[in-house]
Amino acid sequence: MFFYSVRFIRDIQLGVKNLLLHKLRSFLTMLGLVFGVSSVIAMLAVGEGASMEALEQIRKLGSRNIIINAQKPAAEQTATNVRSFLSIYGLLYEDVVRLAETMPTLKRIVPVKVIQKEGRLGKRTMDLRVVGTSADWFSLVSRPLIAGRVITLDDLQQEKNVAVLTEYGARRLMATEAVLGETLRMGSNYYEVIGIVQSESATEGTMQTPDQQTDAYIPLSVAKEHFGDIFTQIKSGSHIREKVELHQLIVEVSDEDMVELTAAAIERQMQLYHGKKDYNISVPLALLKQAEATKRIFNTVLGAIAGISLLVGGIGIMNIMLASVTERTREIGIRRAIGAKQRQIVAQFLIETVVLSLSGGIVGIGLGLLIPWAITRIVGMPTIVSISSLVLSLGISVSVGMIFGIYPALRAARLDPIEALRHE
Repeated sequence: MFFYSVRFIRDIQLGVKNLLLHKLRSFLTMLGLVFGVSSVIAMLAVGEGASMEALEQIRKLGSRNIIINAQKPAAEQTATNVRSFLSIYGLLYEDVVRLAETMPTLKRIVPVKVIQKEGRLGKRTMDLRVVGTSADWFSLVSRPLIAGRVITLDDLQQEKNVAVLTEYGARRLMATEAVLGETLRMGSNYYEVIGIVQSESATEGTMQTPDQQTDAYIPLSVAKEHFGDIFTQIKSGSHIREKVELHQLIVEVSDEDMVELTAAAIERQMQLYHGKKDYNISVPLALLKQAEATKRIFNTVLGAIAGISLLVGGIGIMNIMLASVTERTREIGIRRAIGAKQRQIVAQFLIETVVLSLSGGIVGIGLGLLIPWAITRIVGMPTIVSISSLVLSLGISVSVGMIFGIYPALRAARLDPIEALRHE
């Protein structure tokens, strides 16, 4: 065993020495694998980063949640030339009761009413999205509580004039002072600020979260009492009124495996009680599965494109090793004449190709880590370098080197010793 170990180490040293005899040629050959490995790592990192935010945004909506949004029918959206028009659409309070009574897979339902109002706290003002909802909102739309408390069941039952602000809204309204306990005016009504939750960006790509940075949360019972169900909109000389009881329902299903079946059942029930398509149903779990499948396809395509450069690098290794066999024909003949076996000649040339491909792979990993870092710093695009992409690219690099080195090694080993010795 010791003898074979010593011989293997000697073969490695001999292989490195032979490569160093032609430094420039070895370096240029190695460049193909360097760029191949680095391109695989960089392209997979860009692909991972591009899909990361979309996947994370969908996960925040909850894998067991179903979101039903009020949607103005297309026919009524074009009726802006009517001087006075009452548009009745959206979700109903009765929808909440019907779903709770007929859907045994539901765990809880959160109704949401949304009103745009100006908020005034002290001398500062800003436009707020007033969200009337239940206490369960803060469980289904999980955002860290920064200060105070959230709305409770007692607040809804007693119709307390309380409000929870986002961190963004609190900083805009009271930049340097404590907000908790202050009185916030929204419209013509006053509310005590009882809590602050972390802000969340409103939209990422085509995915919209239930919460926005300018939210102010109040009990649903208070929103119904203070703002009612009819909203007036003045636009382009038209005086349009809209009657919307609820703008959104967030439904939590008790079992993740039942989410898509429950969504289909909800769709059928909504069709029975809504004469027009004034709602849309979003299933984050289905969107998540679709996004993950798209991500896998995207990464496969990117990896395949980058893998072409590794193939080119492998062809370069074969070309240079064939040239090396021709140059060292006399050396091979001498080694065979003094007793070297074919497998030793094969091992010698394979060691050289592995040294080339391994060196190129290691340098390529360094460059592959640098490129995503530069993209993130310069362009601002998120990138994620995974351990699997590093291992995969290095493994492919070494494998390509061995595969494309086998033919030159076998060709060298099969040379006739006498003919090789005559070679000039």
